[in-house]
Formats: sequence, C-alpha cells, structure tokens
Amino acid sequence: QVQLVESGGGLVQAGGSLRLSCAASGRTFCSYAMGWFRQAPGKEREFVATISRSGGTTYYADSVKGRFTISRTPTNTMYLQMNSLKPEDTAVYYCATGFAASIHGSDYDSWGQGTQVTVSS
Repeated sequence: QVQLVESGGGLVQAGGSLRLSCAASGRTFCSYAMGWFRQAPGKEREFVATISRSGGTTYYADSVKGRFTISRTPTNTMYLQMNSLKPEDTAVYYCATGFAASIHGSDYDSWGQGTQVTVSS
C-alpha cells in the first residue's frame, strides 16, 4: 500500500492559481502511475489528470486542459499546477496511485484524504 497526503488547497479568486502537492510514502514511488481526481458537493468524483510511471505521459480532462499541469519528481511528490481557476473548479481534490495512468477512478488502489479548493467569483 501507498500512503498519500495532499496539500496546497485553499481559497482563491477566479483567475488565480494554486499548486497542489501529493506526498507519497510506502511502495517505490516510480513503480506506479498517479492521478488527480476531484469531487464537488452533490456531484460524482471526476477525473482531472494523470501521469505515467516515468512521467513521460500525461492526460487531462477537457475541462482543465490548457490550465492545469500535472508533474512528478523523483522525490516522491506529485504536483498539480492550477492556473486560470474558475468557480466550477471548486471541489475536494484527491491524488491516487495505480498500475497505469488511467482516467477511471476504479483503476487506482490508493487514495489520499483530499484537499479543498474553493474558487470565488
């Protein structure tokens, strides 16, 4: 199992930026793909971005493409740089690990506790 801890959430005005971090411990960091998901109140969890084991492949939801950037470092940390934030980006953001990069939450087996992002208009 991998233990994941997200941080970096907060309150920001529309058009602003935040950078989320996900610190991983447990299994060797590079042995798994990672992803970001989010869940807004009253809505289902949705895919945001994913990155492969090597970091060489990334994929984004259409709603965040061009605004968000996912990255990972050799030091057990993954990031989500969020620019040009919109009120509809308001949600709890979760990081997760899995065997391969995927847009499906069911393909991930370890999840963090989440960090709240609130974007005011």
